[in-house]
Amino acid sequence: MSRPGFVLTVDERTPPLLMHEGEGFRLERLPLGTRVVYPPDSLKPLRNVDAHIQHALLNPLGSEPLPELLRPDMRLTIVFDDLSLPLPQMQTPDVRQRVIEHVLELAAANGVDDVELIAANALHRRMTPAELKRVVGERVFRSFFPERLGNHDAEDSANMVEIGTTKHGEVVELNRRAMESDLIVYVNLTTTPMSGGPKSVSVGLASYRSLRHHHNVHTLRHSRSFNDPPNSAMHHSYERMADLVGDHVKVFTVETTLNNDTFPSSTGFLNKREWEWNVADQASYLAVKRGNDLMPAKARRKVWQKTVAPYGVTGVTAGRPSDVHPVTLDNVHRQQLTEVQGQADVGIFGLPYICPYNVNSIMNPILVMSLGLGYFFNLYKNQPIVRQGGTAIFYHPVPHEFHPVHHPSYIDFFDEVLTQSTDPAVLEKKYEEQFATDPWYIQLYRKSYAYHGVHPFYMWYWGAHALEHLSEVIFVGGDRRTTTRMGFKAASTLADALEIASHTVGRSPSITYQHAPPLVVADVR
Repeated sequence: MSRPGFVLTVDERTPPLLMHEGEGFRLERLPLGTRVVYPPDSLKPLRNVDAHIQHALLNPLGSEPLPELLRPDMRLTIVFDDLSLPLPQMQTPDVRQRVIEHVLELAAANGVDDVELIAANALHRRMTPAELKRVVGERVFRSFFPERLGNHDAEDSANMVEIGTTKHGEVVELNRRAMESDLIVYVNLTTTPMSGGPKSVSVGLASYRSLRHHHNVHTLRHSRSFNDPPNSAMHHSYERMADLVGDHVKVFTVETTLNNDTFPSSTGFLNKREWEWNVADQASYLAVKRGNDLMPAKARRKVWQKTVAPYGVTGVTAGRPSDVHPVTLDNVHRQQLTEVQGQADVGIFGLPYICPYNVNSIMNPILVMSLGLGYFFNLYKNQPIVRQGGTAIFYHPVPHEFHPVHHPSYIDFFDEVLTQSTDPAVLEKKYEEQFATDPWYIQLYRKSYAYHGVHPFYMWYWGAHALEHLSEVIFVGGDRRTTTRMGFKAASTLADALEIASHTVGRSPSITYQHAPPLVVADVR
């Protein structure tokens, strides 16, 4: 029986607490009275994942069993989430591979010949052949790549189709192959409450014309938490679009969830609460930290990016998306939701080395901003852990580094756009269209491995709600050039950060530290 989420109040007996800071970590003593929010214990995984997959496909929710939907003369498209999750990548075989293999076996048994597989990467960078192979497995890759296995191309106008407009005037333009299929089987990994459900097809297979209706400043400012779908304007837009998709093509979704076994045994202490560390954990911490700190930066990044998580699968549910997703969200909440009483003046967050957009890549300053103010700030239900007008303190070095192949438009966004303004509304109005329609950025997105030209704008908008909510944002250990360019402050130590914040929150502020990863969603009452 796993324990529920836990909130610790720091006192004289509390040991130093672990804080992630990019490709490093440290132990930090927090002020007395600080609340520390931990996730529930990692859930026990399913014992026989393949049996659960088979059962889900044969006993779906709100739909006929999958074999009854398959026939020889049909067009079947299997769509799967791209490499932006889970984080870190999971040990092979990836659960998406296992689901896809079961679906293909049923398709072959029912004589289905017209099958294609598409990575739902939207405006993310294309996955390389090696990355595709890692997700779908060797057997599927050899059988289908490259003619019938590839990435969605949001800029391939000939292979996009507009299927309608919602009652709110939102254009729904999606991948033609998928929309002209007899059946879409969407293979999903839901790792946070914001993922899966109506988002899967309507976002993963969309064009810029569609995405701009919900990836914009107005919608993101009014999405009071992306991880609280009923209160998220963004999710309301997804749902309207998903309704149109459902009227146009049948979607059979297979959603899976994972436990919180985020780090391998070599760094297993990162999965534990600090007061539960044994002598071996303490020794491991010292050895890993010493080696990590001494390692050259490029080698350190390579080691972290090669880290794979021993996640256990906690749920497999299949059928009609609207019936499946509530079950999926229940599984996510069981693993991540922790009740917190009231808001604090100051929220502290340690930011790790990885986010959805730097897998096998570099965490540039814009992605740090998005990870902190977009993702970690929004890991809540009901209300943020920080009060309106409070301060957020993040731990991250925010180095001035960019991947030239993956993030070319990010470089120009940082060097040219942020020098003019950091206001999301101003950036959207003055510069978004230029970057979104730039022929060179489009070429790099389509033919190289670059994120779409508009992507850095979306990452900046992702933090729009937090920017409006907070009075101050401070990065402990942050590079002063990068933090200043983005409109934030840098501090050498936590004590310095609290001193900087004192003019807005006073000298004795209430403080909450959201201890992640492993991921925790604060249910703030």
